[in-house]
Amino acid sequence: MWRSLFVLISCLLLFSCKKDNLLTSKDAPIYIGIDTIHFDTIFTTAGSVTKSFRIINENDQRIRISSIRLAGADAGVFRINVNGEPGPLVQSVDIAAGDSAHVFVNLRIPENTEALPFLVRDSISIQWNGQEKWIQLAAYGQNAHYIRNGSISNNTTWNNSLPYVILGPMVVEENTLLQITKGTRVYVHADAPIIVNGSLHITGDTAAADRVEFSGDRLDVPYSEFPASWPGIFFTAVSTSNHIQYANFKNAYQAIVVEGRETSGNYKLELEQVHITNAFDAGLLAINSSVHANNLLISNCGKNMQIAGGGKYAFNHSTLVAVSNNLIPHKDPVVLMSNAVMVNGIPVQASLQAVFRNCIIWGEGGTVENEVLALKEGSFPYEIRFESGIWKMNEPYQHMEAINMLTNETPLFEQAEPGSIIFNFRLKEGSPALDKGINLDLAIDLDGKKRPKGLPDFGAYEKQ
Repeated sequence: MWRSLFVLISCLLLFSCKKDNLLTSKDAPIYIGIDTIHFDTIFTTAGSVTKSFRIINENDQRIRISSIRLAGADAGVFRINVNGEPGPLVQSVDIAAGDSAHVFVNLRIPENTEALPFLVRDSISIQWNGQEKWIQLAAYGQNAHYIRNGSISNNTTWNNSLPYVILGPMVVEENTLLQITKGTRVYVHADAPIIVNGSLHITGDTAAADRVEFSGDRLDVPYSEFPASWPGIFFTAVSTSNHIQYANFKNAYQAIVVEGRETSGNYKLELEQVHITNAFDAGLLAINSSVHANNLLISNCGKNMQIAGGGKYAFNHSTLVAVSNNLIPHKDPVVLMSNAVMVNGIPVQASLQAVFRNCIIWGEGGTVENEVLALKEGSFPYEIRFESGIWKMNEPYQHMEAINMLTNETPLFEQAEPGSIIFNFRLKEGSPALDKGINLDLAIDLDGKKRPKGLPDFGAYEKQ
């Protein structure tokens, strides 16, 4: 028996020694699985995400990678780290049989004078046993105006010469106007609320390239599509006379919050041809305020529209819609309105007037049966009216008036791609929303395209 045990131990030792032997054959392969690493657009002076790949030894013996190095086409931009050892050159990396080495890659692009996005490249050389493999690296850099913990105290205009990157809270001071002109892109960091004590005027234009865009500053997949990437824009009680035209807001926590009544006119915030999407909490939150909107699209937010504490509101040709998805499940009504708000645990009530005309209010794939919920407290003046539109509702509904509303008739939105569950919220042929609206003398739709002189369609888009 001892002889059998000796043979077994000898075999194990031989096998173990074989695995630990250094494989020096010039034909010995390694497996990497990629030949190129692409980075999405990186703002200059801001670091990128870190990407990685593995060098796998599929042989039955140990292998030595003699060098892993950056070639240095754009010296100092890309950085590598191999199993915790920083580059740009890492030598003599032994990989056991069946094991792997981890290579991590990121970059930081120095600021330069380029106005348009520019390409930066490098490559990684991997050498072993007289062989060499190359991994190509590529990224687009983008210069920008950086605003860190900013305060705007003089009337200021932003234009589309370079994007704006907001790092830390930014405040538009009282009695100050910030004007943002067509084509401007604003990228906001996760810790950077935009607080408007003065006034904000956004004047985009019809073409996609001329609209003003707000989003988070992470442009790499998958983060570029995550909700709650930035806090949002907050119009405080002292803010006044705000106007937003042809602008898109995506991926905020609360995209637009407006508080307090207007002191110099009818409405504190006017929205024309505005799209708000993928906000984790509220797309539009109004607290005892006043908002007027034409051709407004709020889509796929946690709580698309919330009105609290009363106020005065008018929404014309608006599409307010939520389709449940993996990032934001649809579990709250698309529109929630109340004339009360809690202040220090005590409900404070005010008058409420809200009128919706030619609007679509819809939800799919969630747990909500009534997409409009109106709550009333006390005896203050209270008027909520829906006139001509489509909504998803189960009667009876309370505290609101409905005139010529189509109930539970699917609007038939266009799909972004055939067969997908992603919609662009334009109307298909055969939609019950076509040619059913009342004439509000709105000459254009959300796309800036003409509405007919006859009966218009419901919603923000006119079927062309």
